[in-house]
This record gives sequence, C-alpha cells and structure tokens, in this order.
Amino acid sequence: MAQEKLYGGIEAGGTKYVCAIGSATGTIESQTRIETTTPESTLQRVVQFFLPYTQAGLIKSIGVGCFGPVDLDPKSPSFGFITSTPKPGWQNTDVVGTLKRALGIQVAFDTDVNAAAFGEFSLGASHGFDPSLYLTIGTGIGGGFIKDGKPMNGLLHPEMGHIRIPHDRKSDPYGGSCPFHGDCFEGLASGPAIEKRLSSRGENLSPDDPFWELEVMYIANAIENYICILSPKIIVLGGGIMQRGNLLPMVRRKVQESLNGYLKSPSLSDNIDSYIVAPDLGNRSGVIGAIALAVQLESMTRGD
Repeated sequence: MAQEKLYGGIEAGGTKYVCAIGSATGTIESQTRIETTTPESTLQRVVQFFLPYTQAGLIKSIGVGCFGPVDLDPKSPSFGFITSTPKPGWQNTDVVGTLKRALGIQVAFDTDVNAAAFGEFSLGASHGFDPSLYLTIGTGIGGGFIKDGKPMNGLLHPEMGHIRIPHDRKSDPYGGSCPFHGDCFEGLASGPAIEKRLSSRGENLSPDDPFWELEVMYIANAIENYICILSPKIIVLGGGIMQRGNLLPMVRRKVQESLNGYLKSPSLSDNIDSYIVAPDLGNRSGVIGAIALAVQLESMTRGD
C-alpha cells in the first residue's frame, strides 16, 4: 500500500509553535512543539524541524495558521508578515518569506483561527457544512468563517473578537481588557478579562459561580450577531474557556432566548445541540487546519 502524500503544517501561536508533518486525511507522522521566543530563534527551530523533509523531497508545501494581525494580501509588499501585534518583538516579522527562503517550498498563510476553522471544516465537527463558523474563546477571542470551501477574508481578515456587544455597566461595571476598544467582545469575555475582573482565573471558579451567567450572555449576544449577519449552517465553539463542560448547554439556551424565535429554522429551535457544538479535533484543529491549507494550496497550483 502506497504511503499517503505528506504536507507540513504550523500552528503559529503567541505562546508556542506546533509544527507537524501529516496527510490530507489527518494522520500526523511527526510533530514538535516550539516555545515562541524571538522571531529569529523560533523560526530557526521551525526551519530545522522541516528541513530534513524538504531536502528529502517528502513535502513540497507548508500551511501556516498564524497569530496576528497578519497581512494576507498577496499583492502587498508585506504579505506573509505579522504586522501590528502587541506581542513584543514580533511586529513586522516576515514569516512566509523566512520559510520560503530557508526551505524552498510553497507556503499557504492564514490566521490561526481561520486555520482552526478550516481544520474543523476539513476533518472535524463542521465537515460538510458550508458556510460554517468557528469561534475560539480563551486567552483571546477570534473567529474563522468558511464560505465556498475556504476561509473568508476581505479587506483584511475577520476580527470577530472585537465586535461591540451590549454592556450593562450597572450589572458589570468592569471597563474591559482590550487595549484598543475596552469593552468589545474580547475585552469583556476573554480569559484575561475574567482574571482582571475577578482577580481569579476562570478555571478556578466553581461551575455554579454566578459570573458564568454573565459570560454566557456575552458569548450568546455575539453569536446572535454572527448568526444574523453570516447565517452559518453550524457553529463550533473552541478555546480554553469553552472546555468548561457546563458552558456549552448554557450558551445554546441563551442563544435561543436572545433570538426569541425571530429566525425560523429547526437548527435553531429543535436541533440547537447539533447547531452549536464543540470541536471534534480538540487542540489539533489549528495544526490539522494548517496542513489542510497546504493541501488546498497544492491543489490550486495544480489547477485541480
């Protein structure tokens, strides 16, 4: 039996880079985790991981799902760069150019959350649902939208964590943690927002802590906006905060309450448990999605 064709994938996060060699069917042949330190040191170690595979001709393309903001415009002189990131030392880092020069192969490039969305669409919970939405709710909040079989980007890439949602300052006087917008979705509901508001990390709160009702309201309000604007056929909720098992059922109920029967669909009324779901790929969504980006790039290059 012939060995499956291999591709490279990189989940390029602000804390760690996960690098993998895998197939289009989700088999991971080799994987390593690299601490995100300086751009020079981190990318050098990334290159060292992939170099034996590229030199042996085993892979010809790599997909990268990267923390950002990033430049995704192929016509831009800074395409493939991390741009105005708040992570110290990583502003204006040429990720794609560095990998291309060192490895001599094609590089597909997108945001980390778009890669995770594409991973779930390719092999996970949203497979077969187009369009589909993936949200990550954790240290940051972001979203990836899959339309016509690929991640949606436009003027820039979506920044779904920075939408405005209702904020009742009487019930929640916290001003928000976002350095740009204060009380945007990420500023109110991300992990750092929880910790700064309560002086306690979310994982240290009991499941019946009254705060979770507030958190669920913010998540549900944001999801209502996404449903009304994007009309996804399924929503996948990932990220560290959503790993708390009690939240997903609460979010489903609150979304139904917030929509108040306005949108008529069995997915929203009778089948909400199958409409708002957890990721099938767990913490592998990003790196499998990055591999899927590499597969898609090679297919487009061949004209498939």
